[in-house]
Amino acid sequence: MLPFSRLSGFILLASYQVRASVINSTYTVPGSFPTSIYGTYWNDPTATSAQPQPVITDPVTNAIFPYELTDPANFPKNDTVDPHPLPMQATPSQLMEQALAQIKAIASNPVFGNDTCTKCQASLAVGKMLVLGAPEQGPLLAEAVCQYFNYSTTCYNEYSQLALGSTFSQVLAFANVGGYDGQNLCSHIKLCPVPPTAPLNMTGWFAKPKPNPLPPPKQHSGQRLKVFHISDTHIDPRYAIGSEANCTAYMCCRENVFNKASPNQIVLPASRFGNFECDVPLDLMVAAMEAIGPLTGTEQSGFDFTVFTGDLTAHDPDNEYSRAYVEYEEVLAYNLLKKYVGPAPVYATIGNHDTYMQFQMIPYTMGGLLGTQFNWLYEHISSMWQYEGWLPEASIAYSSTHYAAYAVTRPDGLKIISIDTNLWYTNNYYAYVNSTEPDPFGILRFLTDELQASEDAGERVWVIGHVLSGWDGTQAQINPSNLFYQIVDRFSPHVISNIFFGHTHEDQLSIFYANNGTVMNAETALAASWVMPSLTPLTNLNAGFRVYEIDSATFDILDAYTYISNVNEYPALDNQTEVGPSFYLEYSTRDAYGGNITWGANDPLNATWWHLVTEQMLVNPALVQTYHTHQSKSSVASLKCTGECITAKTCYMRSGSSSLAYQNCPAGYSSTQ
Repeated sequence: MLPFSRLSGFILLASYQVRASVINSTYTVPGSFPTSIYGTYWNDPTATSAQPQPVITDPVTNAIFPYELTDPANFPKNDTVDPHPLPMQATPSQLMEQALAQIKAIASNPVFGNDTCTKCQASLAVGKMLVLGAPEQGPLLAEAVCQYFNYSTTCYNEYSQLALGSTFSQVLAFANVGGYDGQNLCSHIKLCPVPPTAPLNMTGWFAKPKPNPLPPPKQHSGQRLKVFHISDTHIDPRYAIGSEANCTAYMCCRENVFNKASPNQIVLPASRFGNFECDVPLDLMVAAMEAIGPLTGTEQSGFDFTVFTGDLTAHDPDNEYSRAYVEYEEVLAYNLLKKYVGPAPVYATIGNHDTYMQFQMIPYTMGGLLGTQFNWLYEHISSMWQYEGWLPEASIAYSSTHYAAYAVTRPDGLKIISIDTNLWYTNNYYAYVNSTEPDPFGILRFLTDELQASEDAGERVWVIGHVLSGWDGTQAQINPSNLFYQIVDRFSPHVISNIFFGHTHEDQLSIFYANNGTVMNAETALAASWVMPSLTPLTNLNAGFRVYEIDSATFDILDAYTYISNVNEYPALDNQTEVGPSFYLEYSTRDAYGGNITWGANDPLNATWWHLVTEQMLVNPALVQTYHTHQSKSSVASLKCTGECITAKTCYMRSGSSSLAYQNCPAGYSSTQ
């Protein structure tokens, strides 16, 4: 049992010299759950044997979410309420036309030969004919294929119509499986090589050429603003204290999971505040919120604004997911953010776990019921942003009808552009339809037009999304991320000040260069994308959040402070309410990486600075290990980075698009795990 004598400071970093703007280096939150933050509860919120279960009312519908939605012992294992639409059945003539078209595509594709790629694409063609003629059989085929090839031990949970079966059926119905779409989809399951990046025709894409010379840069004001950034909270309201935290197949820390080596006895009990293989219990989310103010000196002033880069919900299997579950998590998370980091606005973007079905987002251009099947999501999440008072009416109106994307210009002159980057996520199967098209959703057209308007107005812009465009190339489709790179090139550094993503749960960064990175040096470095580490410990990571100090005129980042909490210490906090987790400053970005770089104290941590950091990494492997440690938020489960890993990390940092990562970088070193 942890001695209570450490109440004055759970972790003391006495040797670390904290910057003047950081008030405290550590803060220990109270152990008792603050019951006053909700009016009523389904259970006793002061107990230590179960997570608090507040009664939550949806302010959009005025309905109370039922206890059965989050009761750890009785939550629904199959969502049978929400619709799972399937494509319309084709006529016999259409079946024949499609069969002929696919045969021609297969015959003319030079990739085909006696290999797994051929087998995969031919199988997709068979599936296409089936779902066009008998769409209800598509999920059954997906489940049967899973079982036959032993892809998973939970094929029904993953591929039935209540899970991905309906999605696969829709994708097969629309995709050119005998051509590029099929190869791209088969590459996702490692049966085909990644197809080449499609030629990008930029003729007419930009309304105006890039100014030459660029407008004179804005002058620094000398005044610093504080901005809070949090991502991938993944709150798990179904978290069950004492359940198996070392389960065979996640999600762990649930009543219905076990370790197959010890199915009848718990190997590692789920602690009250969380575990490495589990998402965030409400106790941990609230503890993190309570720590923010004391750590950052914003208890009275609050932040100037907050950025949330997506992923609200836990990593439930699809058959246990539902619309109501997503809406519940939106209300829960946004209300907590409003309470603890306000009153300034929170600028949020939508994550791949903020949709239902998970990861999936279909272009409106698909038409009919299928093309509008996610409208409920955009409407509800936009209504929540309106309810919290974070966005003006015009931004809400656009967001509700355009994939939750929006642009808003703040009173201080900074424009925030939020885009749904599920459009390029490799696990969004709708993105494999017409996948040579770099902007099937029209979101990058929206981004370009907003950036042009900002250039004309002399505005600075922050772009926020969830799924990162580059790093090791495994998360983003090559063609949309390639177009995004060209857009960043066109509008940097004079318009785009910074880019922010989340998604990987790890602390990462990518640099964008002029001319598609043909020459990478300090002079050609244009913009940087900051990948925010997660609050969730999944997988084998500590919990974290970040504060930026930015100049009030240029909106450049002058320093970034990352705070973490050691998840490995949480079990010692069980069975008592006197103390909770400790959060502490892990590092200052400027101090951690800028020691050997000649840089003014008020010069921004921009793309040029980050390129100089990568140069230092190539001559000082210890700096790469420092970066690697921070990538995991100093997790005890982090592996060392040696040998080829060192050059791989710097290559990832210099890859703002998946296309460049595949072209330049060795694979296999993306994560710290």
